[in-house]
Amino acid sequence: MRKSGILMHISSLPSPYGIGTMGKAAYEFVDFLERTGQSYWQILPLGQTGFGDSPYQSCSTFAGNPYFIDLDLLAEDGYLKQEELDEVTWCEKETQVDYGNLYRNRYTLLRKVFQIFKENIPEDYDAFCWQQGQWLEDYALFMAVKMDLNGASWDTWESDLRKRVPEAVSAAKQKLGMEMFFWKMLQYFFFRQWLRLKKYANDKGIQIIGDLPIYVAADSSDTWANPELFDLDEEGIPREVAGCPPDGFSPDGQLWGNPLFLWGKMQQDGYSWWMNRIRHTFGFFDVIRIDHFRGFESYYCIPGGDETARNGFWRKGPGRDFFRVLREQMGDVPIIAEDLGFLTSAVRKMLKEAGYPGMKILQFAFDGRPDNEYLPHNYPNHSVAYTGTHDNDTNEGWLETAPEKEKKRMMSYLSLKDLKDGNWEMLKAIWASPSDTAIACMQDILGLSGSARMNKPSTSEGNWSWRMAPGYGSEELEKRLYELTREYNRLPRREEIWPEEIFVAVGERIPQDVLKKEWEEEKGENQEEAAKTGSGKNLKNQKTNGKEQTKEQTKKRGGKCRR
Repeated sequence: MRKSGILMHISSLPSPYGIGTMGKAAYEFVDFLERTGQSYWQILPLGQTGFGDSPYQSCSTFAGNPYFIDLDLLAEDGYLKQEELDEVTWCEKETQVDYGNLYRNRYTLLRKVFQIFKENIPEDYDAFCWQQGQWLEDYALFMAVKMDLNGASWDTWESDLRKRVPEAVSAAKQKLGMEMFFWKMLQYFFFRQWLRLKKYANDKGIQIIGDLPIYVAADSSDTWANPELFDLDEEGIPREVAGCPPDGFSPDGQLWGNPLFLWGKMQQDGYSWWMNRIRHTFGFFDVIRIDHFRGFESYYCIPGGDETARNGFWRKGPGRDFFRVLREQMGDVPIIAEDLGFLTSAVRKMLKEAGYPGMKILQFAFDGRPDNEYLPHNYPNHSVAYTGTHDNDTNEGWLETAPEKEKKRMMSYLSLKDLKDGNWEMLKAIWASPSDTAIACMQDILGLSGSARMNKPSTSEGNWSWRMAPGYGSEELEKRLYELTREYNRLPRREEIWPEEIFVAVGERIPQDVLKKEWEEEKGENQEEAAKTGSGKNLKNQKTNGKEQTKEQTKKRGGKCRR
């Protein structure tokens, strides 16, 4: 079924408190997606960010970002007072995140929350800690030690603690128990607020697509707690790090700095750390986009200590064996492969055998080759089409800065006489494409310039900070997006929702409330029966069945139903 959605990170939502959160604006955005006929909300990784503010460099691959905890919701629960929120100057620009200001002020307020929380611990807190125990204890201790040492990277900690000598770990837990409690509390609130938001979205028919970075940060609880899985020396320093080779966009390549996995070691226990990570991530999202998918086939290794990626080399990854194990353990889970960049025949073969849809980027299409795989007429159905991602310029920014030859080819391809409405015509091109799914960045839905770009790879300044201004959802914009989605047959078939154009019986006019009640009863019976019998019917079939039986009931009453 053809679908569409919007890519925008939680941090980019409007908020009076300096960064987007899981509060009112997030629920309003879900409503916007529903009104405009979308099926997906795609976001970036939810992990806690550190130096550089990148969601792809988190101190834990399992923990959520405390910045996304909504302060108004905490105030409603009695943990904060409105005057405490109002006395803080959160940001100078409502369209930009000031991470330095957040770090100074957000945790101060959250520690006030902790003073109340620890005196009246919620009944479900212990159950949460038990459920997340596989990672939560190590994460909380990691953050507690880090704060005790003024943010020092774990490879500089005292030797016994760095190497996790049991006596040293036990002593640290005894000393820093209350600080560990604080970090566990933050994760409790994060999970509670996120799962409520996700349920709201799912109930509205919106699925969440989330990112899973292939690598973890060097300074993370993941590497500290599992050093045997990473290519580290005895001091915890990466021997080699991840990145990308030089290309036309970056003559020095990209030096990401992440430690590399010891894939041979991971293979010995069936990639258990990775399998746990993927299961955990599916607790956050309905669909996972695996970042840098090609890294599973072969990955670029850069000698530790190098200042550029020029001296790197390729090494084979786990390849098809990894996805064989994943399928054996979890079945055919919904995954999108980020298959961008230079792809070898081996990478393409791995993607084909894995069976996941790849990505197609319209901004990459206009090099003059009619067989360019990013031209919409070449998209396979089993793919996800974008004009650009968070790593690309906005459409308006691209239209302003792209080489003239590429812009002329784009205008010819899309039959444009000028660039006045080029942004919307680019959106139309991917909505009209054969791809099963089309996704647009919210900046492009709003028609924003390159100043709203989310990230510029190979740079470290000014990224990840764009925020959407309040009042974005005008009636005109919503209508235009809805009509685009309807025109190209991407509206969701939400049979579980009572339609606005409700059934009308011919001959005998049946009251609408009676029809609706019967419809709801039938839907509930179908779902209960499926649950009891384990019939294996998917949700779509269950919902359609409920609708068809409603029509049949109407016919039996002497009428004919129509929409």
